[in-house]
Amino acid sequence: MKIVIIEDEKITAEDLAELITRLQPEAQIVCCLGSVKEGIEYFKNHPAPDLIFSDIQLGDGLSFDIFKAVELSVPIIFCTAYDEYALNAFRTSGIDYLLKPVVSDSVEQAFHKYHSLRKGFSGAQQVSYDAILDLFAARVPQKASSILVNYKDKIIPVKMEQIAMFYIRNEEVNLLTFEDKSYLLSKKMDELERISGDDFFRVNRQYLLNRKAVKDASHFFSRKLVVNLSVPFKENITVSKEKTPFFLNWLASK
Repeated sequence: MKIVIIEDEKITAEDLAELITRLQPEAQIVCCLGSVKEGIEYFKNHPAPDLIFSDIQLGDGLSFDIFKAVELSVPIIFCTAYDEYALNAFRTSGIDYLLKPVVSDSVEQAFHKYHSLRKGFSGAQQVSYDAILDLFAARVPQKASSILVNYKDKIIPVKMEQIAMFYIRNEEVNLLTFEDKSYLLSKKMDELERISGDDFFRVNRQYLLNRKAVKDASHFFSRKLVVNLSVPFKENITVSKEKTPFFLNWLASK
């Protein structure tokens, strides 16, 4: 079974590939694609795989843009943090959907579904993504004005403009304010990325930064960037070479 992964987070793609090959040892990961542009170019010049695992939100657009640009009659397992959209449209257009963060059990269940349905999946079957694409294109992100945090026996609202960054430490999500106050959060980073608005950018899996917290950035090895903050923070924060152009565009946008 030949599989293509479409995911713009390199670490996430590597973790998913490892999970797939562990659960399906006979599977061959043909390639990992990181953008809409790369996906269109690849599928125009290579034979279709047996199965696609695809993120929805990529750095340069939605993965549906790929599937509208090239004719593919391949079952797709969507990986998404947008649970409100992971409804019947996904099941009718592809095979299944996985909510991020992707875990072993959900991938295994998706494979069971794929194996049970693949005999009935016609090679001539054409999938229309127009309705889902229109749904995403029309969506106006709901930006949160505050984040609720627990402090001792109180629940405190912290305004978004007071937040310098969100970060993951020891598998737990934290919030750091410009006043150098830290709070532990119960929300997942994917959810915070969705509701934080354009003033925040997720530079990698661990860090979601407020533009006002970015002092500057300097070049690092392998075309990566190191971000220097205007607030005290011990760890080095790097931007992958894949995300560097998007980060720089975001940094210059306001």
